Formats: sequence, C-alpha cells, structure tokens
Amino acid sequence: MSGVTYLPVKGEYHDNFLTAQAAAAGGMDRERQACLFDRLDWLDPLHRIALRDKAPLLLRAQFGEAEAWLPLMRQASRHHVSLANWYNFTWRPIYSSIQSEEKRLSLLRQLADTARQRTRRLTLAPVPDEDGSASEIAAAFKDAGWVVDVTACDENHYLRVHGRTFEQYWDSRPGQLKNTVKRKAKKNIVSIQIETEFSETGWLAYEQIYARSWKPHEGSPEFLKQLARNESGSGTLRLGLAYIDGKPVAAQFWTVENGIALIHKLAHDERYLDASPGTLLSTALFRHVIDIDKVDEIDFGTGSDAYKRDWMDAVRPRFRLDMFWPKYVANWPLIARLHLRQMRRKAA
Repeated sequence: MSGVTYLPVKGEYHDNFLTAQAAAAGGMDRERQACLFDRLDWLDPLHRIALRDKAPLLLRAQFGEAEAWLPLMRQASRHHVSLANWYNFTWRPIYSSIQSEEKRLSLLRQLADTARQRTRRLTLAPVPDEDGSASEIAAAFKDAGWVVDVTACDENHYLRVHGRTFEQYWDSRPGQLKNTVKRKAKKNIVSIQIETEFSETGWLAYEQIYARSWKPHEGSPEFLKQLARNESGSGTLRLGLAYIDGKPVAAQFWTVENGIALIHKLAHDERYLDASPGTLLSTALFRHVIDIDKVDEIDFGTGSDAYKRDWMDAVRPRFRLDMFWPKYVANWPLIARLHLRQMRRKAA
C-alpha cells in the first residue's frame, strides 16, 4: 500500500442509529445494498434486540457521493468489535455504491484514521475475502499505522448452482444421501409445507421444534422473529415445516434475494429422527429455491458441520482481523504476544 495516493476523504462517527440513518440517506437501505448483512434494517434490530448492552460505534468515511461505514460496538474500554454475532454470515465495510479501488482504499484509510481517535483495539469477524474485504481492510489499516493480524476463524459452505435444475444438482449428491431420501420419501410419513409469508402459527411451530431439537438455547429468538417478519414483508422469507400426523417435527428458516438463498436456521424434533424429516425438508427447500426461485447460489452460513458437505460443493474461509494502535502503552504486551505468535506460525 505504500506509494498509494489517497483522495481527500472526510471521516466521522455516530454513536446511535438515528443520526447514522440520517447521514446514510438511504445508502444502507435494501434498495442500495444487495446483501442482508450490509443493511441498517439488519444492524439496527440486531443491536436493539440482541446486542443492546453494547454501545454502538458507527464509523463513516465520505468522498463526494461515495461513502463507507464500519459498524462496530464496544467490547471493553477502548476495545471495539464488529457489530455482529452468530446470526451473521459475514461482516465487512459497507459501501454506499460500487467504488473504484482507489476510492475504496481511500475510504478505508480514513476509517482507520477515524478509528484510532475512538479506540485502541479492534477485532473484526467474520470477514470474507472473496470480495477482497479482509485484504483491503488489513492493507489500509497497516498503512495507517495499525498493527494487524489476520487469521482464519471460520468457514462457509456454499453451492453455486450454475444454471442446473434441481434434478441435475441432485444427481451430483452422495449416494447415501440420495438413498436416504428415496427410502424415507417412499414411506409417505412426512408432509412438507413451505411458507413465504410470516404467520404466528408457522413461527410458533418453528419455535416448538427448535425447543425440542438438539440445538442449544436460542440466543435471541425475538430478533429472529423480527427478521422473519421483515423478510416476509419484502417477499424473501422461505419457512419450511415438516409434519408427521399433523405435528410439526422439522423446521428451516431461509431467505431468498438477489439470486442467493441463505440458510439461517434448521432444527428437527429428535423423537422423529428415524423418519428423517429434516433431510426430507432440506430436499424440498433445495428443490424450491433452485427450480422455483431460480437462485444462483445457496449459502449455508458459518460452521464446519460435516453434514453440510453432503449438500454443498465448495467452502471458503472467514477471517478475524485483530488490530492494535501501537501508541497506546496498554497495547504493547498484546502486540508483543502477537509478534511471538506470528514468528511461531512462520517457523511452523
């Protein structure tokens, strides 16, 4: 990054969503942001419902009509982290429009300068890099004088459909998975329903199934319910429910938008495991989003669960960026330990 000529970018910060929304002037609305996780209507309720005890710090850089945001929250004194939690598939800088590389790097450099006025330490995750986000953040912050460490922290399983029909996709699945679906479907025990509009009845069935599943306690059920309501209003909700003898036994919460299906949640009642209702429901939802919604990609979120490999064709990393401002004395022991870890990684 040395030798880069930066544009004259302005920087500012916001400590609440009302002023941030006014400053963004629609730049983080659905109409301007293709990705769910890059929108104010994701960030605001996530903070208000699930992360209300964390003070927000919303950094903004602006050059003409171009702008970038870093949505952060306070973890501890002078330590800020991504405004994100386990519901996020990704976290990254939010640009108001498609920017040239020169503009992106200039905006990021200003965000790095603004950040050091408000915090001494940053932890950013889960950051993608297939779009260059992790690499560009690291380069810009290093160039601004921050000490930066980038490590893989998670992985994301996904499927590129490449224009296939569901049957063409299904032909490529492992034989054991196809045989399971064939055998269980023949018994005609499980019935499937895919809802595209929010209903209290459907969501109650989802919550009942989740409570009886192997899943840990839901961190913020109120946030998920609000998300389902919001996405239903925008036509992106896909709530799959499986029934046996009229009883809900498996559920999955997906959204579909801009050619991408996101699998947010899935669960099944352990008492009905022998009927494989979760597997049959997954099959129905994959068929629906491929053949009816015509998606280009299906994203299974973060996590290394082995079963995801049966359904997906590829995996990509998610990164954590640990960044320290070196002029804070309290950071010196942390920086020393970081240098030691980096030396060990190089020697390994």
